[in-house]
Amino acid sequence: MAHSVLFDQNQFYNNAGNQADGLEFYQTQYTDPSSSGVGAHGSADEFYASSYGTAMPIVERSWLAAFGTGGFPNEPPLMEELGINFQHIKSKTLAVLNPFKPIDTEIYDDSDMAGPLLFILVLGTFLLLSGKSQFGYIYGVGLMGTLGIWTILNLMSQGGIAVMRTASILGYCLLPIVFLGSIGLTVDLKSTQIGVLAAVVPIAWCTYSSATMFVTVLSMSEQRLLVAYPVCLFYTSFALLTVF
Repeated sequence: MAHSVLFDQNQFYNNAGNQADGLEFYQTQYTDPSSSGVGAHGSADEFYASSYGTAMPIVERSWLAAFGTGGFPNEPPLMEELGINFQHIKSKTLAVLNPFKPIDTEIYDDSDMAGPLLFILVLGTFLLLSGKSQFGYIYGVGLMGTLGIWTILNLMSQGGIAVMRTASILGYCLLPIVFLGSIGLTVDLKSTQIGVLAAVVPIAWCTYSSATMFVTVLSMSEQRLLVAYPVCLFYTSFALLTVF
């Protein structure tokens, strides 16, 4: 019985082998487009150009490409994707340094916080180097003061203003207080009357700059003094932190 089973299996495999020998496989002319394109046109760039009508884009693979436009074509820079516009930062900073210059309202359409955060960090660093660790007070006064001024401006104006735009304007106009903090590195502002009197100039500078920006953006030219009063209190708090 075992012999018959083995015999049948051998016969089955022999028959299968004979049938396989008679098979005819279909041959096609299909080839890989990439390999045939390279051979027909001479290079991958020429094949890409003939297929899509444009040259193959050159992709720069380096860590510097992430911060510029050297990546894929039509890819925006990383700073633009993060909402950081250096041209707007420069324009807003110059507007604070020269508050008597006419203001271009288009630069305040975005809620840029890169400049204010930088100014706050520099101010806190100056205070730390002069022996005053005031980072918590700076962020606390800045947050509560921004929310308060934002509420007042929305109650006074018809169109209103976003809280981030309010924080952006207040933060950029903090630059004169940063200058006052740099003076405190070499002069003890608290022990001299000149230091206390020197704080008046940055307060007036910050108040005039920010009030002018708010009045221009919100079209509140007749309410300039009402806008300047809470803003003056806001920057006075920062001046007190810087001096004392």
